[in-house]
Amino acid sequence: MAENVPSGLLEACLVLGVSSERLKDIHLLQGKGKESLVEAEVLQVHAPPFVTKESSSNGTQQDLAPAFSRTQRRRSFKKKRDRPLSTISDSGQTNEPVVAASDDLSVPQNIDLIALLQLCFPDGLRITNESREDSYHFLVFTDVFGNQTHGVVAQYCKPVHFHQDNGIHQNGQQLNKLQRLYTTYSICVISKYPYYNALRDCLSGFLLQLKTSRLFDFEEQVKEFSAKLALVPIPPPGPLHVVFNLRPFQIELPSRLDVDRPVMDLDLHLPFLCFKPKQILQIISSILMEQRVVFLSTDWAKLTLVSECFMVFIHPLRWQHTFVPVLSRQMLDFIMAPTAFLMGCHTSHFDEVAEELDELVLIDIDQGTVSSSSSNRLELPDVPLTARECFIFRAKGLQLHYDLDVCHAASRTDINELRAHRRQWQRKVNSVILNITMELIVNIFSEVCDFLNYGHRVFNSEEFLRSREMTDHTFYKKVLDTHIFHSFLRDRLNQKNDAFTRMQLNIRSETRRMRTMTESPRRPTMEVISRKYLRPENGLNSRLGMSMPNLADHRLLTVPVRQTSMGTMTFQSGSWSPSRPIKTFKLPEFPPPLSYQYVQGYYNDLIRELSKAISAASPDDSALLARYYYLRGLVNSVAGKRVDALADFQSLYKTDMDIFPAELLNALVESLPAEERRTAERRPDLKRLISRVKRENERDRARPVDGGSVKRFELPKKHLHMEDFVQRVQESGIVRDQGTIQRLFEALTVGQQKQVDPETFCFFYNYWKETEAAAQDVDLPAVVLEHLETDECVYKLSSSVKTSYGVGKIAMTQRRLFLLTEGRPGYVEITKFRDIEDVKISSAPFLLLRIPALKIKTSHRKETFEANLKSECDLWHLMIKEMWAGRKMADNHKDPQFMEQALTNTLLMDAVVGCLQSQKAIFAATKLAYFDKKKLEVPMMVPKTTSDTLKHKINPSLDQTSPQAVDVLLYTPGQLGVSELDGGGNPKLWCALSDGKVLVFDAASWSMQHNSVQVGKSRLNCMLAVNQQQLWIGSKDSFIYIINSRSVSCNKQLTEHRGEVTGLALEERTDKFSQTVAYSCSEDSSVIVWDVSTLQVKRQFRVSCDRLQSIQIHNGMLWCCGRDCLLEVRRNGTVHRKVSLPDHLLSSPRGFSSFLLFNESQELWAGLAEAGELCVWHCRDLSKPFIRIQLKDCAGVVCMIKVKNQIWVGCRGRSADGKTRGKIYVLNKDRYTVEKELMAHEDSVQTLCSAEDRYMLSGAAQADGKIGIWKVE
Repeated sequence: MAENVPSGLLEACLVLGVSSERLKDIHLLQGKGKESLVEAEVLQVHAPPFVTKESSSNGTQQDLAPAFSRTQRRRSFKKKRDRPLSTISDSGQTNEPVVAASDDLSVPQNIDLIALLQLCFPDGLRITNESREDSYHFLVFTDVFGNQTHGVVAQYCKPVHFHQDNGIHQNGQQLNKLQRLYTTYSICVISKYPYYNALRDCLSGFLLQLKTSRLFDFEEQVKEFSAKLALVPIPPPGPLHVVFNLRPFQIELPSRLDVDRPVMDLDLHLPFLCFKPKQILQIISSILMEQRVVFLSTDWAKLTLVSECFMVFIHPLRWQHTFVPVLSRQMLDFIMAPTAFLMGCHTSHFDEVAEELDELVLIDIDQGTVSSSSSNRLELPDVPLTARECFIFRAKGLQLHYDLDVCHAASRTDINELRAHRRQWQRKVNSVILNITMELIVNIFSEVCDFLNYGHRVFNSEEFLRSREMTDHTFYKKVLDTHIFHSFLRDRLNQKNDAFTRMQLNIRSETRRMRTMTESPRRPTMEVISRKYLRPENGLNSRLGMSMPNLADHRLLTVPVRQTSMGTMTFQSGSWSPSRPIKTFKLPEFPPPLSYQYVQGYYNDLIRELSKAISAASPDDSALLARYYYLRGLVNSVAGKRVDALADFQSLYKTDMDIFPAELLNALVESLPAEERRTAERRPDLKRLISRVKRENERDRARPVDGGSVKRFELPKKHLHMEDFVQRVQESGIVRDQGTIQRLFEALTVGQQKQVDPETFCFFYNYWKETEAAAQDVDLPAVVLEHLETDECVYKLSSSVKTSYGVGKIAMTQRRLFLLTEGRPGYVEITKFRDIEDVKISSAPFLLLRIPALKIKTSHRKETFEANLKSECDLWHLMIKEMWAGRKMADNHKDPQFMEQALTNTLLMDAVVGCLQSQKAIFAATKLAYFDKKKLEVPMMVPKTTSDTLKHKINPSLDQTSPQAVDVLLYTPGQLGVSELDGGGNPKLWCALSDGKVLVFDAASWSMQHNSVQVGKSRLNCMLAVNQQQLWIGSKDSFIYIINSRSVSCNKQLTEHRGEVTGLALEERTDKFSQTVAYSCSEDSSVIVWDVSTLQVKRQFRVSCDRLQSIQIHNGMLWCCGRDCLLEVRRNGTVHRKVSLPDHLLSSPRGFSSFLLFNESQELWAGLAEAGELCVWHCRDLSKPFIRIQLKDCAGVVCMIKVKNQIWVGCRGRSADGKTRGKIYVLNKDRYTVEKELMAHEDSVQTLCSAEDRYMLSGAAQADGKIGIWKVE
């Protein structure tokens, strides 16, 4: 098998010490008074394979993996042939040599023997007169590609006896005068995974065995010990641990907590026992800033364990530089490296290290201190205040002492029971610490995501820094330039769904979720200003705010302004993952590990045990089933049962795709002999699997090796044409909408060649940012704040002017205009934008001059407001008219995004006038008056019926540069007793956009609840909630994707369809004991019946029609809608009845588009894709003439749904100008009449869904891309 086929627990096991030849020389030197520090040698190397199958009868060698560990490339290592070494055992008997004569060693290629010798004896190998206790320490090896392997070293002493005449005692001859000395040997177990505790336990039990066994069996015993470890499979990420017996201990291998995390077999509370929370934060800060860090301790074991804990604490950020937690005496020159590193050495070298170099961060684990090599204090910026205070608050509540937790419990008499209880306590403590440290990282970097442009992969670092507190700038400036942060940015831009993302979503407030639904320029809200005014000393992060959409009543969405302080505030608790109960799987007892037949028998026993576990597991516990399938596939692959292994890995599609071993599967497919490949390809499921592996390999080759580039935003240095200008503005984060940017381009290029020069762009960008910065310093009196909503922002402030309400400054928010009076500060409301009746410019006489004045007439006051704005008059006139028009359209269309877009337009006008500063500036700004012009082109008023029925509109494409089609909508009701961590109990709206993107909205507030979930790359056609935890989605790529509706993650797929999946249906259960059955159909007219609990195919059949488009279950029968007919099908797939396309529509190439069935009236309603009519048949007698219902101005029916006594029909409508419009017709199903005709969208209605018969939701095609929420009467 290939090199990357599974790696088990063991990579290699080595024995190191001093040879017998050297022992004699050492004794001679000792007799001369020389120091007994000697050079260590490699005495034994054991690495897989330990057994191989004998040649078959035809002389060919079977290519079977002999163990879970990789078959590694090797290189020769020349070893001197040892002379026999005489020893005396504790009983006084003479035994064979400790290190027998051996041939040259074969060493795995990835092991650096020179470094290993030094690291296994970091303080040197000595021959002593006294015995020492066994000791353990831990190593980390990193190759040039950054891949790590890990070592656990056990050091133990052995006595060596010499004759008085310098001869080594041997052959059982008893002499009177012997000199007893002690030498140290090291056994080093190297693993690809950091199982520090588990391997230490393994070595502890093995050393106990060595001390009670005969010494001439030493090499064979080490080999057997190594071979047993090579038989241990590594559990996949998730809730299943592997347990095995290695007497006297029962060893438990914990799985990775998550796919994106490494194995964690550590006691994470160790750093909290060694350091105070403040020092822990200093160390984390040093690592994040990529300083040169040196850990110091008198205990070699602590160096690696504590260092590795800090690597866990900074997750998901990853240390990118040299990581050598244990440096031997000979390696101290490594500290001279000029680049960032993290190393560890003995405390005795403290002075030597500190004197040699400046600017080292020295961390004394034993003393719990953090200092600099140049001073006793560490002069590095602190972690930001909010994150720091939250971490210290959480750390104070940690329960770190096991003895205190068990002092009330009885003493345990069984060692394995005691160890299991200790592990359970450690898991609990680790889980709490992981949440605390993850919360720290989220608090530091959470808002980085708000300054990323995902489309162009740009991070606006300057804008991010502006949003930070001034006291935190030094910290962020250092961190933002590091490799570790660059890698973190790349993961964010790749939208990696890791622990950071999940906790970020869990702790995100409702206000923050609402802000993601708007595209307003960033300005501080009244809530932020209030806090700033009330508590200027408050250290909370005053991030720039964004306004929120007006969902029926904005007051429902505001947050009360309240006084807070760091000393009394309560921190919101978050978690990166719901806690799951841990299951264990016990491996069979190890066989004689050096016999091929016994090893194969062990594999067969292991497969049987896993098969039993699969049979016993509940079908609902798919996570556990997936781990069993993974392990059985792993065992089958190393046992040579490749086809069975493929079948097991194929099962992961239906249980948990997150742990799918792509590399292993690729190697497995490539290693298939011709006969086995033919066997596999005769099975349809395995044939599809092999084909998919090939496709994925081709895609992987096309992907960037580094995961994609990350750019920092930079101002342009050359002239920008339209395309380049659009990209640069989007990168800047000013605005994303492509149409708005194109109008901005026209404004900046008025009267000149159609390109923007770098100076103009720079002036515009700087003016925009200066305006934002000025808004941060708006100091509003408390009397003013009382009149404004907490989510309002001051976007524009005039100079002091004379008005009809007094002298002061005119202020503009997203809702109103008001006057900030001078002298005695006060608030005078001018008008809300929705109350404006007219805005015009006039001139006010002053002596011999005519001063330009702005007049605003409102519906709430008889008198007209007048302001002598002078040179500002034209700009304010344009801005107020645009805001007025935007407000009117937002109110009429129930779409708050119109107001947001109008606000963006007005601020762009302000920036354009400010940067151009010429006579043409006002004319240029008129190019951005989009809504003011639009109200002249199209009627502002929406038909009354539409306006009365429409509740609200939301735009799911706000993070896109252009609208995306809303292909499918699905509403799922709320669930009682479900925590926020498990997805929350509120109802959800699931929205499928173009190219396989699924968004989730909280249907209680219509706010974005989660980041998008990518479900394949193709168009999604249908969605079905099969139960409270599973959401099925049919895709154009022929797959059915299964989303866990609580975790909002997609980790299962059904791959049995061969064509585009077009429909899904759920059969109602006849009683609580019956199985839940789902149906799916594809365009090739195939229907599959599924057992929902097991995801197994129950039946499969084909129906005779042209492009099967949708299905429904009615009275125990399956109804199918094809282009050319409607079919009623029995459970076995035979056709019961058929309704053909009406004669007058036979020429329509697309035929039927949708249909509905009703139990109460026994009617069949059908819509036609290219005709503005509905056809209604009586189900009891389909031969009766059908009823035709004409839909005025309808070009084709797209979808239909029944709500109460109404039929809602989504259509492609025709407008007077010939453009496609989305229309909804509401019909009375008893009278067959159209009750309402709704002008729903600016493009075709693609989908309809009902929210508990109270609301109807409609999704539009790409030209509109919005979701309409309609009242149902």
